[in-house]
Amino acid sequence: MATFFNLIVKGGPVMIPIVGLSVLTIACGLERAWFWYQLLRKEDRIVHDVLDAARYDLSKAGAIAEEARALPIGRFLLAPLKLKSPTPDTFRLAMEAASDKEFSQMQKGDKLLETVIAVAPLLGLLGTVTGLIGTFNNLNIGGGGTTDQATQAAGGIGEALITTAAGMIVAIIALLIYRVFVTFQGRQMDYFAEVGNELELIYRQVWYEPNSSEKPAYPLGAMTSSVDSY
Repeated sequence: MATFFNLIVKGGPVMIPIVGLSVLTIACGLERAWFWYQLLRKEDRIVHDVLDAARYDLSKAGAIAEEARALPIGRFLLAPLKLKSPTPDTFRLAMEAASDKEFSQMQKGDKLLETVIAVAPLLGLLGTVTGLIGTFNNLNIGGGGTTDQATQAAGGIGEALITTAAGMIVAIIALLIYRVFVTFQGRQMDYFAEVGNELELIYRQVWYEPNSSEKPAYPLGAMTSSVDSY
């Protein structure tokens, strides 16, 4: 711990925002990791229960989705099931609107991580440049500096490079976290599409088409007799 604080002191004032960005990155990573852990651990069971219930009782399927509305998959499945006798187009539209809303929530924290990835290396470079300026200002080049002065200059340059290393480390960590979460988001989009298509198919085949009230404009017998009369 003492070594960590010594590095911060040696890196100069620019180390303060770099440390702040590292704290934000870790906090964002932990929060998103908990979010994805909760979702991925429960969603398969929720989907299985809702789809099984939807084949026999839409109200029961909606009740199961209602119980799971704390999770994105629950809210996604609940959106069409809470409608009253929707058409297939309305059913699909409700799922699409819900999926768009949930995906925007899944991207929470992405902008922060993107900012850290871009800003942290620049802050590290800024700290190095300001450190080098201070080192060379204190170096008496024209007066034939002594060995001690040269040693101090070398140490100052080494300390100035601390901020560059710190900024790159923070940016690399943020980039790794960001890429992992983007991968989860892509897989979740595919999963939502698969589940949504299956739920819509169940609704069409089991509930909508058998109960459709669409009939031919003319009874088949009437059409036949009308033709025969000619």
